[in-house]
Amino acid sequence: MNDKYVIGLDYGTLSARAVLVSVCGEVIAESVYPYPHEIRRVMPGTEKKLPTDFALQEIDDYVEAMFFTIREAVERSGCRAEDIIGIGIDATSSTFLPLLDQGRPLCKTEQFQAEPHAQLKLWKHHGAQEEADCITELAAMRNEKFLTRCGGRVNAEWMLPKLLEIIRKAPDVYEATDNFMEVSDYLVYLLTGETTRCMCHAGYKLLWNEEDGYPSEEFLKELHPGLSSLKTKLKGREVQVGECAGGLTEDAAARLGLKAGTAVAASMIDAHVAVPSAGIDGPDKALMILGTSCCMLLCSEKLSYIKGISGCVKNAVLPGLYAYEAGQSAVGDMFDWFVKNCVPGSYEREASEKGISVHTLLSEKAAELAPGESGLIALDWWNGNRSCLADANLSGMILGLSLRTKPEEIYRTLLEAAAFGMRAIFEEFEKGGITAKELYACGGIVSKNPFMMQIYADVLGKTIYTSSTQQGSAFGASVYAAVAAGTAAGGYGSVNEAARAMGKVGDQRYEPISRNVEAYRRLYGEYKRLHDYFGAGGNEVMHRMKEKC
Repeated sequence: MNDKYVIGLDYGTLSARAVLVSVCGEVIAESVYPYPHEIRRVMPGTEKKLPTDFALQEIDDYVEAMFFTIREAVERSGCRAEDIIGIGIDATSSTFLPLLDQGRPLCKTEQFQAEPHAQLKLWKHHGAQEEADCITELAAMRNEKFLTRCGGRVNAEWMLPKLLEIIRKAPDVYEATDNFMEVSDYLVYLLTGETTRCMCHAGYKLLWNEEDGYPSEEFLKELHPGLSSLKTKLKGREVQVGECAGGLTEDAAARLGLKAGTAVAASMIDAHVAVPSAGIDGPDKALMILGTSCCMLLCSEKLSYIKGISGCVKNAVLPGLYAYEAGQSAVGDMFDWFVKNCVPGSYEREASEKGISVHTLLSEKAAELAPGESGLIALDWWNGNRSCLADANLSGMILGLSLRTKPEEIYRTLLEAAAFGMRAIFEEFEKGGITAKELYACGGIVSKNPFMMQIYADVLGKTIYTSSTQQGSAFGASVYAAVAAGTAAGGYGSVNEAARAMGKVGDQRYEPISRNVEAYRRLYGEYKRLHDYFGAGGNEVMHRMKEKC
């Protein structure tokens, strides 16, 4: 019998990548597609700049990425179409768009092509912080149950605040929209012709759960009268993770070089889908997905209140377990900001002469420093705080700068701040009685920056195991594709089974260095004092300064 294969397609912030994987877990071929339009700073056809907290993208980039990467991965693999049994798709969340009744994006109409609120809104769109605060306040006043599942605060990155933003600021967009869809659900629709809505996205970004469904009509109406009709604008058959959303249409199969009817899995969130890529198949194991931002997933048999998390949903990652999500809105983005804006030309020339990246040069220089040697400490809120303060209006800070400060000292301080932010998250989990007995990591930073990974191990005081694949989310999407295909087609009967068979831990792992652990324990104490002072009510200066911008 011939081997069977599956495809995983992962949509990140600036690019998409597909992997073609055997059902035994071997990566056969890959393809990457950078989005030509990246993140829009002005609306097409105009010269008007978008507000700084807007993050919009071009839906055509996503569609072309899907057909390009899957087709190229299939061609590179040399596999027969009949041996490819499933496709899985994940994307950042909440990244969604308004659609007309035939699945046409509203932004493609003449009336709305230059309307910002009709566009594809990226996860990092932070224009809805006021709306997120409003939802939190009303939910607290009404004692809404969903508030306990999201750590007591609603995040501006989620779909509901963004929908409230639309109905408040562009009511004609809301009125004209037939269906608001997560972009990965929309891409599944393009492949299958089936309108589905994955409960992974709905649980974390639309406050849905298996027992109560979506927020009540009474709550939505009190939030805004127009939102009482919201459920009519959330069309689609509800599907669970690992479920087959439909088969490839004849047209999609022809464009991809695949067989019509090939199973397409229910879409997933990019971070959540990565869990089985590291072979995680049970509770009390945490996974950090380290890239542009950071998501941390921890599956547990216990249900507990954890302050400021991004949600807790049962069966959203592994069957029978509660999957807790938390994370940071800027990690790789923060490091890139520094390299692009603050590094002198002499460092760029030195990196070029050595044939290495500026990031690598800075890491090498920073590695020569001891923890705390620079006298610097930073807060990691370059794109607001996702967990556990859930406040997009917070901003970054570096304390201790002097005329002697060097670029590598600042760079190291930013790396340490990211690790401190993750430590603060784990502390909140431990307060709620949820502990990670094992810690895993995947994502671009894992393969690109071992120095950063050692800092994480030292700050957290934990051994960090790494995934064997560099494309953790795309690989994870292929795991769910194998489940959607099912045993009869050569796939698997459950996510747990597929994770054990396909997911693998890499050879590299990071052990905490005892002398650094102690040094970082002291530095973290200073970080936490600043964290609480500027982020938890001690001084609202960051909010006041943002209001003046």
